[in-house]
Amino acid sequence: MQTNQFDYLPILMQMGLAVGFVVMTIIISGMLGPKRNSQSKDKNFECGIESVGNARIPFSVKYFLVAILFVLFDVEVIFLYPWAVNFKDLGMEGMIKMVIFMSLLLVGFFYIIKKKALEWE
Repeated sequence: MQTNQFDYLPILMQMGLAVGFVVMTIIISGMLGPKRNSQSKDKNFECGIESVGNARIPFSVKYFLVAILFVLFDVEVIFLYPWAVNFKDLGMEGMIKMVIFMSLLLVGFFYIIKKKALEWE
């Protein structure tokens, strides 16, 4: 089955419409929205508590490491859904590939547990 570039035209049109809608909504709301500035409204506000100190304190690398690991393993779980839907069609070959995939995932998980990457101080 051959495809040509015109087959992608509806996708590009939909992406263009979506981006255009977002951009136009932001521009129009900025022009039509109220602009009432005051000293009280321009203050930083966080959960009803007055801000104390500098907001630019460095975060621990652990915080970012945990966030990246969460995203990594969350994306890996997404690959399980198509496999589960097509489980019968894939047969034994699909089962073997998924066992290899899951074992590599578990090796990585046990590695980060061993390195204590998920422990919060």
